[in-house]
Amino acid sequence: TDEPDAARSIRYADLEPLDTAGDEIVWVVERHSDDSVTNELGVVDRSGSVITIAAGHDFYAAPTSNTNGDTVAFLAWDHPNMPWDHVQLLEVQRTPTGWTTPRLVLDGPALQQPRFSPDDQLFVVSDATGYWNLHRVDRTSAKSAPVVELPVEFGVPSWAFANRTYDWGPDGAIWCTWIDRGVGHLGRIVDGELREIPAAYTDYGRVEALPDGTIVTLAASWTEAPAIVQLDAQGGSTVLSEAEPLPLGPDEISIPELLEFPVDDQLTAHAFFFPARHRDHTAGPDTPPPLLVLSHGGPTGNARSSLDLGIQYWTNRGIGVVDVNYGGSTGYGTDYRNRLRGQWGVVDTRDCVAAAEFLAATGRADSARMAIKGGSAGGYTTLCALVFTDVFAAGISRYGVADLATLATDTHKFESRYLDSMIGPWPEEADLYRERSPIHHTERLATPMIVLQGSEDPVVPPTQAEQLVAAVEAAHVPHAYVLYDGESHGFRQAENIANALEQELSFLGQIFGFTPAGDIARASLRG
Repeated sequence: TDEPDAARSIRYADLEPLDTAGDEIVWVVERHSDDSVTNELGVVDRSGSVITIAAGHDFYAAPTSNTNGDTVAFLAWDHPNMPWDHVQLLEVQRTPTGWTTPRLVLDGPALQQPRFSPDDQLFVVSDATGYWNLHRVDRTSAKSAPVVELPVEFGVPSWAFANRTYDWGPDGAIWCTWIDRGVGHLGRIVDGELREIPAAYTDYGRVEALPDGTIVTLAASWTEAPAIVQLDAQGGSTVLSEAEPLPLGPDEISIPELLEFPVDDQLTAHAFFFPARHRDHTAGPDTPPPLLVLSHGGPTGNARSSLDLGIQYWTNRGIGVVDVNYGGSTGYGTDYRNRLRGQWGVVDTRDCVAAAEFLAATGRADSARMAIKGGSAGGYTTLCALVFTDVFAAGISRYGVADLATLATDTHKFESRYLDSMIGPWPEEADLYRERSPIHHTERLATPMIVLQGSEDPVVPPTQAEQLVAAVEAAHVPHAYVLYDGESHGFRQAENIANALEQELSFLGQIFGFTPAGDIARASLRG
């Protein structure tokens, strides 16, 4: 394609070939100017010309072509919706004179992953049943029906392009992955029946069926790091990618309990509880271990159901970890995902507190030595827990959101209206934004905390972290502040990732009264 007038002002993603030779490809096209960002669908041929076939919506995704390349179905949605709220399924057709005007096929609800089958039937993942189930679409009646209707999730939140949880094998069976109680599964749909495959994995990425009847996917388990794996219908697997050996043996890895706990008189929430575990050391029977509560990012996301060495770092050092899938997380159905609507900072904080209190009440955690940790949106939940509750003895915030107004007014297009559903419309609900923002309640901070921040973070600028740190310093609350030069929103440099874990461990040791083994970076506690 032609070089745009301004560098990176035209961007292409989520390609779909219209023919096997690749002479034409349909793309999601994003155009940037000084004051706007527009999205559309465009067909690009080998000459580099771009023909726009759909425009006018705020977002486009997942173009899919039938076998002849003369029909393209795709998704579109508009602000203030996110793709897990309400999405339209549309299609365009090629005629001798060009492409038709887009036609609405399904008007929601939260649709994803449209695909034409080998016999040109249109499928989509829809949560019309209350769960993301696979549906067959009737393109003439504007209706769809589930292929199998089950209380499990065949979809994942569309934070990025090119998710694929299903594909057709050469025998016509549909390979698919799904999430049940937060954990990944693999199977095939044969003659309308879902048959689970006894694979040894608990987490799956994009599924790609091969002509020999097998599939390739990115898979991981509670004891195995992610790898590119080829799987057959009997569960046999071949690892295709190379991986570094794990630093822990099988007897040193903590396997989680799938935790379900009460959060009020009528509701329950979910988490993965990883008990402290070490090959050579155990605590006394009357000595509950410290507990670290993790709040995942997103917040529309979930705790991963596979090996996380960042979690094992803590359990291997005598600290239990509970990774909370608070209300609003995905993997438990639409109602559960929608618990966070208008309630961000309330429901997620409540559920993290409830998980900690449940484990303490059942003797699996020391109620006097409980900490909470999160990054980005999870950092926001962490800060809310430290400001609005007194359950935790320590807190760890990594580039945590402290000011909701800043997040609402200074972010990229995709998330620029995200908080409309999570908090309320901005600026109409400015008072609520202020009420829910920890940055405006720093006088309540009395819990020791460590704040870790990147100097180049465009989402949560260092000024937010520095304002928090100034508040706890003025209140003489024990704290540490670590600023990593050159890091953005999320740490990428290996030495900084390692240093951050060591700083956090040193911090908890000083607060909880233990001395970490080994020569590690020591947090400089002040206050």
